[in-house]
Amino acid sequence: MIHDALFWSKENERIRCRLCPHNCLIAEGKAGLCSVRVNKNGTLKTENYGMITAMAVDPIEKKPLYHFKPGTRILSVGSFGCNFFCGYCQNYHISRFHSKSEFLPPEQLAASSSAPSNNIGIAFTYNEPSIWYEYVYDTSVKLKEMYPRMKIVLVTNGYIELEALEKLLPYVDAMNIDLKSMKKDFYHKVCGGQLQNVLNTIEASFGRCHVEVTTLLVSGLNDSEAEAEKIALYLSSLDRNIPLHFSRYYPAYKMSLPATDIEVMIRAKEAAKKHLNYVYLGNIPNADCSSYCHQCGKLLVQRMGFSAKSFIEEPVCPQCNSKIPFIL
Repeated sequence: MIHDALFWSKENERIRCRLCPHNCLIAEGKAGLCSVRVNKNGTLKTENYGMITAMAVDPIEKKPLYHFKPGTRILSVGSFGCNFFCGYCQNYHISRFHSKSEFLPPEQLAASSSAPSNNIGIAFTYNEPSIWYEYVYDTSVKLKEMYPRMKIVLVTNGYIELEALEKLLPYVDAMNIDLKSMKKDFYHKVCGGQLQNVLNTIEASFGRCHVEVTTLLVSGLNDSEAEAEKIALYLSSLDRNIPLHFSRYYPAYKMSLPATDIEVMIRAKEAAKKHLNYVYLGNIPNADCSSYCHQCGKLLVQRMGFSAKSFIEEPVCPQCNSKIPFIL
């Protein structure tokens, strides 16, 4: 559905989009790099408003969020459009193309979230939610009006201008933010973006909502122990308790590098644990993804695949009484 877009200004006959750090200058009839924000008759429009390409009720652990409402479910929805160009994208058939979609007004999506049992809200995922901004914002406002206890989750690359982020943050309860690398050239060459803007998003969001971070370790590109430690050191400068997820890369889309070696993944976790209390490995069969108290080692949440069994009723370790960083 065509809808008025936010965050733009006129520059002669063109439009400067100010939603994300690309700040695309868009000529009449053309789209920005995201492919969904279009200059139509001198006005910026978004073409994916309310267009749902994928919807499922998922375990919250699948986002992945391990320290936010463990054992619950969340209605996950996505559209088309992305402002990154990652060669290994696993959702490229959704994010990079105008996939088959169905329109759903914000109030209907908000109402849908109340139907499934044990569902805590809506997660905007699959494609980049910031490029779905107007719909994400309207739905988030509507959800909080209709069901104040329901939660909004973003699974995002973090590539958004701070003005837009600040407008949305009051409605967001949790985010999983991709931190793809601490190398500027990795972001530039592999993703088509800039590292600092993602760091800005992490820093602006931390303390305003629950934040977890995911890094996909790609064979030979960003999977060194030094890289893992650098990511962990940066996050620890904010808080040692930020959960970090290292996810295993598999060949996808335009990238045919071999899958990341499991031993490399394990060493990355060990390096990150020097600075962070909670580091997890994903996309690895039979990996131990359970959570343990960082003080005494007590099992807090047991996970097998995406199923979770919690042994805590409040954010305090039942064995040593240490405060633990969970939202229950």
